Amino acid sequence: MPSPIKLEFSEKYDDQHAQQYLLKHQDNLARRLSHKRDEQLARGALAMAGEPGLVLDLPCGAGRFWPLLAEKPNRVIIGADNSASMLKIATTAQPADVVKRVRPLQTSAFDIDLPDNSVDSIFCMRLMHHIGEPEHRLTILREFQRVTRDSVIISLWVDGNFKAWKRKRNEVRRRKRGEQEGYQNRFVLPAATVEAEFEQAGFRVQESLDFIPLYAMWRVYVLRKR
Repeated sequence: MPSPIKLEFSEKYDDQHAQQYLLKHQDNLARRLSHKRDEQLARGALAMAGEPGLVLDLPCGAGRFWPLLAEKPNRVIIGADNSASMLKIATTAQPADVVKRVRPLQTSAFDIDLPDNSVDSIFCMRLMHHIGEPEHRLTILREFQRVTRDSVIISLWVDGNFKAWKRKRNEVRRRKRGEQEGYQNRFVLPAATVEAEFEQAGFRVQESLDFIPLYAMWRVYVLRKR
């Protein structure tokens, strides 16, 4: 079997980076408010998905959403990440009563170490905006389609809003000034493109939720397996 795809940015998450990632969403008021809005969208998406009982949180990062996922008393949570350091930080930093509800799993989103149809829902926050290649996105989506029985909750950056327009304008300005483009690991995608990829991978869009409509790039999709 071929080895799973590895992306350059995923190699950076040693213990130090994992600790920084844990603290990132707490270090100022704007980020704390952003986290609250993320939680609001996630709760809405979970409700739309029917409050699934067995959820795969992939990538779970430092366990930022574990307390939210644990709000449903009988929910079973598989907290999965490609990084052993992230899992270590998550299981030590999150509340002990939450951590005991979580089954840690080190695995890649490109090759999930779970059987077919093994979870009710996959909860995938803040991964897909890192995936620039269509074939890589489809590999992940097809793995999600294989592993979930019912739904996927997924966030990514889409166009058609002020922040996407501003980002594109800034990129054009940098090119005109002749600035060198470094390694890019964040991508804004046309909503029509990603929705076609969802369909190609075997999902239908049940709902979409925007972080701030017409302003922010973040969108959360609730997908149903066809």
